[in-house]
Amino acid sequence: MSELKQVVGAAVVDSLAAPTKLLAARRTAPEQYAGMWEFPGGKVEPGETCEEGLHRELDEELGIRVRLGAEVRGPGPQGWPLNAKAAMRVWLAEVTEGTPAPLEDHDELRWVALDPEKLDALAWIPADLPIVGAMLETVRSS
Repeated sequence: MSELKQVVGAAVVDSLAAPTKLLAARRTAPEQYAGMWEFPGGKVEPGETCEEGLHRELDEELGIRVRLGAEVRGPGPQGWPLNAKAAMRVWLAEVTEGTPAPLEDHDELRWVALDPEKLDALAWIPADLPIVGAMLETVRSS
């Protein structure tokens, strides 16, 4: 089996110590995902660690610096399957610098209560949906 493209994402919460809200990002592209919600992040570049890639992506997409918390463990060594060619590792993260803004790939950011009903009310990209539930479990056990 060939190596999947490594993608990284952040479950940005209002506080790693006592999280109550998650920052969801609404995509503008590609067309089939436009208007759907996701964890911000992106592809890891050659020579980067997953963590370095995540810091770079959050700076580019949202204009923020973060402190990473626990990883939201996926079912495979590369995290959560996104499609036949890519998988995503996701970490809890807390903003340490900057105010999140939709600079790239998104048209809206929204702080959502860490409540299954409120999170389920968003139209998540299908591949991110199982990560939402796992993120809630990670938050509860952190």
